[in-house]
Amino acid sequence: MELHVTRWRRYGHDRLYANLPDGTAVGWADVMTGNVTVLRAECRDDVITVLTKRLQNLTKPVLPDRAPQVQVRPMLPPLTPADDLAVNPPGRALRDLLAESGPGLMERVVSRLLRRPSEWDSWRKGLAGERRVGAELNRLRRHGWRVLHSVPLANKVDIDHLLIGPGGVFSINTKHHDKRAVWVGDDSVKVDHGKPAPYARKSRAEAKRVARVLERYCDFPVPVEPVLVFAGVTELKVVATQLDVRVYQERHVSALAPLSGVLTTDQVEQVYSVARHRQAWAQA
Repeated sequence: MELHVTRWRRYGHDRLYANLPDGTAVGWADVMTGNVTVLRAECRDDVITVLTKRLQNLTKPVLPDRAPQVQVRPMLPPLTPADDLAVNPPGRALRDLLAESGPGLMERVVSRLLRRPSEWDSWRKGLAGERRVGAELNRLRRHGWRVLHSVPLANKVDIDHLLIGPGGVFSINTKHHDKRAVWVGDDSVKVDHGKPAPYARKSRAEAKRVARVLERYCDFPVPVEPVLVFAGVTELKVVATQLDVRVYQERHVSALAPLSGVLTTDQVEQVYSVARHRQAWAQA
């Protein structure tokens, strides 16, 4: 089998790709570790042979005394309507939570009369915020972006929104602080000068979690950026100097629309096909 090998360096990765004559990648090797990943099982022997040889021919051979570890990329089953997350509306997880565990009429009346805040109030506010931000994100579809809402992870948590397009992948966390002033520093967020909240740290962890899932099934690096979007705030002040989380008010997420140059059209479709599959996130 004739395979062509190309070297790819980006986002801190250094890889050798084995491609069919039509350009389809069938395997790759990590130049730093020497590990080989086979993307098509039927090409396994040819991929290992050609990539091992090319690794040995590099100016600085990688781990010459150790046989490369071979990994076969897992495959998702065919997508069924029950597993298709593309049908999820914004706030689906919170809506279901309220339907299953929300208060009855009498409990709502008592809480309102006593002016006693409850966990249900927090859920309702969160749902309203996710719907508002989701509506803004859905408008980016006409610019070539794909949008998913309420992506379920293990342990009964979810990603509020995923935005996938030519500018990369964005893991979006929505915070609804109606008529509040929000201050964002390098590693903390304060609402009305209150106690610091770890929103930025949690957003970074969520983005890393998303990247691990997507790169498990995609045959190329998938950069994922964390995003915080604040809904309903009267003021948003960002004073961070080294913050690696994007921060927007709900109506300003349109700033993501013109971003490009990170994923090709084919890569966008491949990432989206993985991300919309419920089973991809089952163990995340």
